[in-house]
This record gives sequence, structure tokens and C-alpha cells, in this order.
Amino acid sequence: MTGFVDRIGPESPVNTGFGHPGAVDDAGRVLSVSELNRRVNGLLERSFPLLWVGGELSNFTRAASGHWYFTLKDASAQVRAVMFRGHARLVDFAPREGDRIEVRGLVTLYEPRGDFQLRVEQMQRAGQGDLYAQFLRLKQKLAAEGLFDADRKRALPPAPRTIGVVTSARAAALRDVLITLGRRAPDVAVIVYPTPVQGAEAPASIVAAIEAANRRAECELLLLVRGGGSIEDLWAFNDERVARAVAASALPVVCGVGHETDFTIADFVADLRAPTPTAAAQLAAPDRGERLRALAALGQRLARAFGRRFERGEQRLDTAARLLRPPSARWRERAHALGTLAARISAAARACLQQQRFALADSAGRLRPPSLEARIGHAVALERAQARAASQRVAAARARLDAAAAGLELVSPPAVLARGYAIVTGGDRRIVRDSDQLTVGAAVRVALARGAFDARVSATHPPEPSGANGIRSDGMTTDGMTTDGMTTDGMTTDGMTTDGTAPDERQDARTGGSAKAPPAQGPR
Repeated sequence: MTGFVDRIGPESPVNTGFGHPGAVDDAGRVLSVSELNRRVNGLLERSFPLLWVGGELSNFTRAASGHWYFTLKDASAQVRAVMFRGHARLVDFAPREGDRIEVRGLVTLYEPRGDFQLRVEQMQRAGQGDLYAQFLRLKQKLAAEGLFDADRKRALPPAPRTIGVVTSARAAALRDVLITLGRRAPDVAVIVYPTPVQGAEAPASIVAAIEAANRRAECELLLLVRGGGSIEDLWAFNDERVARAVAASALPVVCGVGHETDFTIADFVADLRAPTPTAAAQLAAPDRGERLRALAALGQRLARAFGRRFERGEQRLDTAARLLRPPSARWRERAHALGTLAARISAAARACLQQQRFALADSAGRLRPPSLEARIGHAVALERAQARAASQRVAAARARLDAAAAGLELVSPPAVLARGYAIVTGGDRRIVRDSDQLTVGAAVRVALARGAFDARVSATHPPEPSGANGIRSDGMTTDGMTTDGMTTDGMTTDGMTTDGTAPDERQDARTGGSAKAPPAQGPR
């Protein structure tokens, strides 16, 4: 990897884009500032391809848009840089002030301000390429040996009483672990095995601490923890010696190194990997409140189980007590059952004997011949029954006769006239049944239930097709008379008008009031 000065040296020829050195524009015109910056930007982008530049990160800013703005510097110079959101999303670490980084980008000019800058497309920690290659080689080697296999992982003790912590005595990670364990499990003892966790001597010290913990056997599991940092800071946990010491440990090991995004070889070898030191403490020691609640629930289950078992025992005892009754009680029950059965047999025998006695008496009565008195009584009863039947038949015949007489009386002419009907006869004294028998001005006689009167025809009307026998569906007869005895000119069939006057006291509406009906002469 070459830096900026390695690619472009002070003796390298550079195309300025303005012709030969010292040349002026062909037209001799003066350039504007915008055009000058645009030409310089094009010159830079054409002259410098994508290149790698290394330095120290400073003035780092994350804009709300997601773009990164920072300065890359070394001991004697600095250059502004920008990394747009699309490329910034691909960076696998969080840049911080003072980090040594390497960036790959284009040399450009920010035309609005004329600022020279780098437009970065890729970023990595300084030296990360070599370290990452070493990391991959060791990971592949140990995986081939089976140190990462899941069947090698051991389960953690569910309720440890003593926990060992392998870390630096001055590390913030130790403080986080102790606070977490004190809050979640204050009854758990903690033994610290201090060791450097950074630097060239750290791997050997970590291996010695792990071996000491296994040799002394004071705890039930180990926490291997360290706070976050750069890949160089965490490199001690990528050492092969540390990985093999973790794999060889007789105690289960929980590894919590760095942040959630940091992975080390020790994480893969450990029995359980935690994203942070605090999470390692949480995984190692279950919460005291949760354990108390689980213990209370277990106690309730145990009490219920004992209660159910005690109840089942009582039921079995009751059953055995019923089965183990004294022989005298069983003999008394059998004697009582035999007495009940004997009583039922005796009652059945008496009932059968009584039934046979009744049947015998009935048969004897039917076999004896009837006496004279019985015959006379039977004849008298028969005669009375015949008389009652004849009387009932006579009463029924009389009722039918009365009903027939009532029906005949209902349809007799006087009864019909009494219901409001009238009999109309012409001048020839024939009963008028059709309006065709009458002419306008003809004299007619109307016979009523009581009396009669003479009238003169003012108009005739043919029969209505919807009516039957001269009566329409609305109750009006074709001769001007309603079925209730009221004529269309306001005269009732008893010879009186609807206002209570006699017909000879009212003008005839049909004749315009010019004629009066002749006085009634009575029926003939």
C-alpha cells in the first residue's frame, strides 16, 4: 500500500490543463472564479486516480444526513475529507477522534468554497489488513482442530456460589461486572485474577491467570472480560496461546470482550460468548429476584404435589377401611338382605293367592243360572233404556223441525219485507223483476212490511255487470235501492225519508220536485 507522496513525487510531471507552462487562454479572456474551480477540480480528478492515504482522524462529524466529515492529518500536514452516507454504511467500526485510519478515495476540489479535499469511498483502521489476515488464518486453523465445535461447549452452573473474573484490576470492565453481580446476586462470592489485558505481555499473563484459576479450583466458572477498543487494543484475545488456554480450562468460561460488534478468537473458543462485560455477568449469575420467584413457585408446586398425594392416601385408606369391616357387620348385612327377600316373597305369595281367589269367585258367578228376579230387573232396565233413547230421538227431531221452521220463517215474504226489502208491482199488478219491464213515467206500487205506497218511475237503469240479481258490489241495487232498505233518493223502505218525513212531504229529486207520489192505498 502506497501513500500519496509515493505516487506523486515533487519531480513528477503534472498536466495542468492550461497548455504549456506559462501559457494564457487562447482568447486572452479572464476566467471567473467558478470556472477556475471547475477546471481545477477536473484537473485533480483526472490526474489522481483512487489512492490510499493514511493518517490520524480528527474533527470527526456525523451530519444529520448520514455523511461523515473529518480531517486526516500527520505530524506536518492535514487534508479535509468527506465520506457520503452510502459508503459510510459499509464501515465495520465506529471511528473516533485520534484513531489511526487508512482511507481510499479521490482528490477533489469543493468548488463552492475552493477547498481541497478527499472524497473517501473506503475506510479501515491502520494496519487492519495485516491483522485481519492473521485473525482469519488463526480462526481457520483452530476451527479445523474442532476448538469451535458446539459439542465442546459446556453448560454453565445454574446457581454458582463463586465466580472468578480474569481482567485488569484497574479496568472499567471489572467495575461493571462487580456492580452487576452485586445487584443480581449479592450472595455470590467473586474472586478476581488480575492480569494485563493489553500490550505485548498481556497474552502470557492471561494464560497464567486462567491456569491459576483452574489450579486453585476456588470458583465454579470464569469470566474473561475487557472493555471496548481498537483491534490493536483487543489483539491479546486473538492470541493463539489465550485461545488454547480457554479451550483447555476445566472451568466453564464466559468471554465478554469489547462491544457487541467486536469478535475475538477467545469468543469462538469460550463456552459462551457475551456481547459486553456487563452481559457476561448477567449470563453467569441469574437474577436473585428471579431465583426467589422460581423458588417460591417450586415451593407451591411441591406443596400442591404433597397435598394431592396426601389426599390420595386418605382415599385409599378410606377404601381399605370399608373393605376391612368386621365379619359380624357383614353377617348382619346379609341377614338383613335375607329378611327383606323373605318379606318380598311372602307378600308376592299373598297377592297371587288373593288374585286366584277373585278369579275363582268370578268364574263361579258366571257358571250359576240367573234367577227370575234378575231377569225381571234386566228387562226393566232394558225398557227404561229404550224409553230414554226414544225420548232423545224425539227431542232431536223436534230440534231439527224448529230449525227448519226458523229457516222457512227467515226466507218468507213477510220476514224479507221486515228486513227492509220491498215488492214493486207495475200497473198490471205484476211483480217487477227487471228494469226493462218499466218505462219512464210509469206508475208502480211498492209494498212494504207495513203498508205500501205508489210511485212513478223517473228513470230506468240497466243491470250492472259486476252485480248479481240487481245488486252492485257497493251494496246499491239496480233499481235505486240499497241492500239495507235505503233508496238512492234518501227514502227508506218503510216509506219514510232519512230526515223523518213522509214521502209525500218531500219533493222527488228525480222529477225535479214537480210531482208528488199519490197517497198510499194500502195493500190489496
